[in-house]
Amino acid sequence: MDKFDQQILALLRNDARMAVTAIARQVSLSRTAVSDRIRQMEERGIIRGYHADVSDGEPPAVRAFLELFYNESRCETYVDKIRAFPEVKRCCGISGDTDMLIYLETASMERLIEIRAAIEGFHKMVRVKTHIVMKEWDM
Repeated sequence: MDKFDQQILALLRNDARMAVTAIARQVSLSRTAVSDRIRQMEERGIIRGYHADVSDGEPPAVRAFLELFYNESRCETYVDKIRAFPEVKRCCGISGDTDMLIYLETASMERLIEIRAAIEGFHKMVRVKTHIVMKEWDM
C-alpha cells in the first residue's frame, strides 16, 4: 500500500459513502485510478466491507472494558459464551497477563453487573477486572 491507498482508506473510514469523484479530487488522482485502487484493495481483503454505524437513538449508558483472567489454554473456550451477550461489541485474545479483553456497551450499570457476574461464573475463570469508560475521543 502506498500513500495514495492510505489516503483513500482514511477518507473511506471517515465516510464509506464518499463518492469516488470526491476521493479522486482529494488525493489528486483520476476517478478511474481511485476506482481501480479501491477494487484492488477489496480483492486483496484490505477493504472487507462497508458498514452503517447505526444507533437505536439512545447512546449506551455504560461503556466498559473487561479484562478476563482464566486457567484455560484457549480463548475459543469462552468466545461462544461471550457471544451470547449482545452488549459485547469486541472480544480480543491478547498477550500479557490478561487473557482476553472485552469491550461492551450496556443500557445500565445493573446490566453491566449482570454480565460481569455471568462471566465470573464461567468454568476456570480466575478474575474479571472492569474498566468503565469515562470519556472517549474520536480518532
